[in-house]
Amino acid sequence: MSLTASIWIIIVAALVAANLPFLNQRWLGVVPRSGRKPLALRLAELAVLYGLVGALGVGLEARAGQVAPQGWEFYVVTGALFLVFAFPGFVYQYLWKNDPR
Repeated sequence: MSLTASIWIIIVAALVAANLPFLNQRWLGVVPRSGRKPLALRLAELAVLYGLVGALGVGLEARAGQVAPQGWEFYVVTGALFLVFAFPGFVYQYLWKNDPR
């Protein structure tokens, strides 16, 4: 797999994973729950999915060659990007969707 394909896989996976907590009422999109998920649970799920996408990125980077060491700045920037990717799902769940609570 080319490096460009790996980059696109990570971007698409991050976009899907960032919106997953807001588009359904299941834990990680798999485990059913009764009722609506609270925001705290959605944010916890978002953090878990950020870690899973990061692990996928490390795996693809290791497959392509040597894994580069990352400082705290890398995690702050990628975390902020993950939150930006989550914005459409947040808007759909809390601001746009006409769902009586």
